[in-house]
Amino acid sequence: MPFNIPILLTWLRVALIPLVVGVYYLPEHWLHVTDRNLASTLVFIVAAITDWFDGYLARRWNQTSAFGAFLDPVADKLMVAGALLVLVQLDRVNAIIAFIIIGREITISALREWMAEIGARKSVAVSSLGKIKTAAQMVAIPMLLFHDPMFDGVLDIHKCGEILLWVAGVLTVWSMFYYLRRAWPLIKEKSGAV
Repeated sequence: MPFNIPILLTWLRVALIPLVVGVYYLPEHWLHVTDRNLASTLVFIVAAITDWFDGYLARRWNQTSAFGAFLDPVADKLMVAGALLVLVQLDRVNAIIAFIIIGREITISALREWMAEIGARKSVAVSSLGKIKTAAQMVAIPMLLFHDPMFDGVLDIHKCGEILLWVAGVLTVWSMFYYLRRAWPLIKEKSGAV
């Protein structure tokens, strides 16, 4: 396993995931709910920044590796799934949208793994649609974690996050069908279907 700054940042993101979730399980007298929201939001934002930064540094310093390519998307999916599950438990996110997003991640991860095994991983490489979906999620989730209105109630941050997460949900389904459509000829060929 290579060890460099980009991989260290990815491991940091993995380590931050329990903090995003864990602050909500602290005793009430340790941290008020508003402080929990703020703490979880800040940790999630730091983790999201490491996601961008580790990829940038790996490319810039030519420190890309097979292990980094494996660990980075795993860390991203764990971060999003962990945050969505705690948001469902807090009744801030509809379980259906969480299921759609997490289900898509599992489906596309399995598809990419299978495509890599048959030597066709580039057929399901990350598209700009997938990147837009990820950006929408990464903005929506901190808004939903923060939850409280801003600017003396003028900006309902939770409602903004809800709308953005539904946009991410639509993009999630759209991008899943995009990847499946690209892979379908190979799926048919390998399964022997006509």
